[in-house]
Amino acid sequence: MMTTSAFSSDKPIARQQFDLIVFDWDGTLFDSTAQIVYSLQAASRDLGVPVPAQEAARYVIGLGWQEALKIAVPKLDPKDYQTFSASYRRHYLTGESRLQLFEGVPDMLRELRETGYLLAVATGASRAGLNRALTSLGLTSHFDATRCADETFAKPHPAMLQELSEELDQNMNRILMVGDTIHDLQMAANAGAQSIAVAHAGRATTSFGALTPQFCACSIAELTDWLRKNG
Repeated sequence: MMTTSAFSSDKPIARQQFDLIVFDWDGTLFDSTAQIVYSLQAASRDLGVPVPAQEAARYVIGLGWQEALKIAVPKLDPKDYQTFSASYRRHYLTGESRLQLFEGVPDMLRELRETGYLLAVATGASRAGLNRALTSLGLTSHFDATRCADETFAKPHPAMLQELSEELDQNMNRILMVGDTIHDLQMAANAGAQSIAVAHAGRATTSFGALTPQFCACSIAELTDWLRKNG
């Protein structure tokens, strides 16, 4: 029996403004925010430093690792960063196999590719972590290029978008950055690209306003619908 995509529509996605769509990974496409927060807090307990509150831990997602630690666990001595990182990784990996994409992500990516968009990822995750996730989810071939925080300047520096623009030979004014944190939107602003904010599960959107994203989506379905009409 023939099935229809959850995002099928009489009006297909039309490339009006953008040719390249760059997605953040954690918290935007991949539902990993809670596991990251838990792992930061658990590693802090392991090393006996003050445990960051949930909002503080969420705030640093997307930043480079050392910058994230300076903000989330400011009492941690830099000489203990390596030990903290090992503890964090151990806690994160215990739950990684249970993590999933947000509902609708595979259908959205497939539809965008069929329409002819170039797709990329710009993430604060490590190269090893992103590659592991993309491989396990069967998504490696969905993206034309990817950039990670451990191989270039971290967000909100514009380098990731600048490098993706150069690699894929795309004009910055035809690039859209999609992310769930102010770091994603600030990177887009710093690079001269447009942005969309994603606030899954009713997350507060007030912090996005000053960065003037074109739209704030509360789900992948809303994001896809906006792209069909405006992308």
